[in-house]
Amino acid sequence: MASVLKRDTVFENIPSIKAKTLRINLNPDIYGTYSEIGAGQETARHFFRSGGASGTIAKAMSAYDKDFSDAIYGIEDDGRYVTQSRLKKMLSHEMTLMEERISRETHPERLFFSYANTVATIDFSKRYKGHGWVGIRFQLDPNQKELDEIILHIRFKQNEARLQQETLGILGVNLIYGAFYKYHKPRKMLKYLYDHIDKDTVEIDMVNFSGPNFKEVDNRLMSLQLIRNDMTDAVMFGPDGNNFLPAAALYKKNILALRGSFRPVTKVNMDMFHKSYDIFIRDPAVNQESTMVIFEITLSNLKASGEIDEQDFMDRAELLCSLGHTVMISKFQEYFKLVEYFNRYTKAKIGLTMGVNNLVDIFDEKYYRHLSGGILEAFGKLFFKELQVYLYPMKNAETGQIMTSNNIKVHPRMKELYKFFKYNGKVMDIIDYDPEIMHIFSRDALKKLINDEEGWEEMLPEGIPQIIKDENLFTRKLVKPKEDKVE
Repeated sequence: MASVLKRDTVFENIPSIKAKTLRINLNPDIYGTYSEIGAGQETARHFFRSGGASGTIAKAMSAYDKDFSDAIYGIEDDGRYVTQSRLKKMLSHEMTLMEERISRETHPERLFFSYANTVATIDFSKRYKGHGWVGIRFQLDPNQKELDEIILHIRFKQNEARLQQETLGILGVNLIYGAFYKYHKPRKMLKYLYDHIDKDTVEIDMVNFSGPNFKEVDNRLMSLQLIRNDMTDAVMFGPDGNNFLPAAALYKKNILALRGSFRPVTKVNMDMFHKSYDIFIRDPAVNQESTMVIFEITLSNLKASGEIDEQDFMDRAELLCSLGHTVMISKFQEYFKLVEYFNRYTKAKIGLTMGVNNLVDIFDEKYYRHLSGGILEAFGKLFFKELQVYLYPMKNAETGQIMTSNNIKVHPRMKELYKFFKYNGKVMDIIDYDPEIMHIFSRDALKKLINDEEGWEEMLPEGIPQIIKDENLFTRKLVKPKEDKVE
């Protein structure tokens, strides 16, 4: 590892793409392959042009023909080529060849790497913007057996294939450079991926770090960084804590989404989930096998005290993941934007589970003043096609009345609009709710927990209080990472 760092500190602050490629080319130990499919050999081109490439590039190739590609990397089960599975096969195959063909006896200090991308650029009709998988498998010590790996997914926003190719080439250089010289600052590395690239040109909507040098990296936090850095609008991670691509997870799925703070997750949250899920899967239009349940938290919901507390975020994620749920973090404050996002990837049925207070907010005009079509524009997107709201009742604290879709109070101007959606079956009450838990709110449970008051355990699902106690969740102070203090 030292061999990477000790020789090149003089170049630390040189930001140009040429300087990055030259720094790598002049390092006698870094040596690897470039396999790029779908957008030319744009990354390798930068290394060839900067000089000294023979010291870095063992092989550069583009298996554009599908038969050639299948012969080299194997046939994908789904028949597709721009997939994470394909990228991993490319990385694995090329790294294996490196280790087989380059003698360790002759080159004991060599640090091997395999860089790959598989990409589809914009089509001729310009309706499909294009996307791709980009990754690197590498070692920071010549004796390192378990390799490090960084994999990310990108979406192009430019309207010309040539521009997308150029963007991909720069991004590839930034990734390789970051892997060897910024691996110890993974948060910074994410930002450095946009060196010399405008964020309006490409979106990074998934990233995963793995390997011995990233053992301390929590990919859920990296996911959060993508949102905070305006690299994407939404990210998802599963119960295992690894990020996955929203487009792949949501593709042609029936989606049931629950929005909340989940700070912490309560019995009411779980009752809302179970009861709405039972209704959702009984719908003839819903295939249970292709149904995705999402616990969604908006970025604004994470800003409990004005700024995002990462420890607080991790505590919420820990509990939801322990219950086996998929979590989405999004920038969509309005529900219609969330539904718009889902509609990018599926035309199947979508369900939104929410409380009465959330539904009342949806019918508040003040949230739609920025839209030229106002609330009508928002509702046209929200209740588009196969969408249904599953409404969990609320008990009025003053009167004791149970508030449902039949007696909620919306603004007088919105009454007729509300009736239209209500009578057309877009809003369905959850009637088999548990009346014994209606008094429970996350904020009250959290207050009791923080103040060490009795009674908070009874407000949470079975097993959750013990996890909170064992892990000391929601009571730890955030320690800001050192790498965020030093540029």
